[in-house]
This record gives sequence, structure tokens and C-alpha cells, in this order.
Amino acid sequence: MKLLDEFKAFAMRGNVVDLAVAVIIGGAFGKIVSSFVNDILMPPIGLLLGGLDFKDLAYTMKAAIGETPAVTLNYGMFIQNVIDFLIIAFAIFMAIKGMTSFKKKEEEVPAAPPAPTKDQELLSEIRDLLKNK
Repeated sequence: MKLLDEFKAFAMRGNVVDLAVAVIIGGAFGKIVSSFVNDILMPPIGLLLGGLDFKDLAYTMKAAIGETPAVTLNYGMFIQNVIDFLIIAFAIFMAIKGMTSFKKKEEEVPAAPPAPTKDQELLSEIRDLLKNK
């Protein structure tokens, strides 16, 4: 039972739950970015390159013979995945940069000045007495 209790304590810690939520949101975010790249970004780029679709780029290493399929190196899919990665990495960088600047603003709130020491209080009283004369 002790092992089960330790696992339960581990699984219910805040960091593990936060990580699970981040993985789920990250997966959904990856799908959104892939759709953005495939459906919005790449068609105009392909049009500028003369109707080229990166997904179709491949090097045939061995041609198809009969029912045996061709052996191809699909470097176009690799290019597509690199572009997806760069966009995701940039978006995450911007999100983290925004959160960091937000945290800095929270930390920059000035703290209350420290209470005056006994010497400072005494000097203030002497100053006030001298002003009143």
C-alpha cells in the first residue's frame, strides 16, 4: 500500500497536473499551427514558387516495379515539418516572453519603505522642535 500512496502523492502534486494540462493544450496547439501552416501559409508560398507543394517533393530511390511500390525519400514532408516546428517554437517563445514580462511587472511593484530606526525618529523629532522655534 505504501507504494500506491507514494504514487498517488506524486501524481496529485501540482507540477504533474500542470504538466498534463500543458501536454494536452500543446497537442491541440500543434494541430492549430499545423493547420495554419498547411492551409494558410503554404499555399501562397507554393503559388509564389510556381505552384510548388512541399509535400509533393520527393526523391525516387527505386522506381515502382509491378506491384512493388517505389522507394522514395520524402524531403518535402521534412521541409513542411521544419516549418511547422519553427512556427510553433516562435509562438511558444513569444508566449513565454509575454509571461516573463508580466511577471517582471508584478515583481517591480515597489515595496513599502522600511520603518525608520530609533535614531531617525529621534532626529525627526529634533528637526520638528527646531522648526517650531
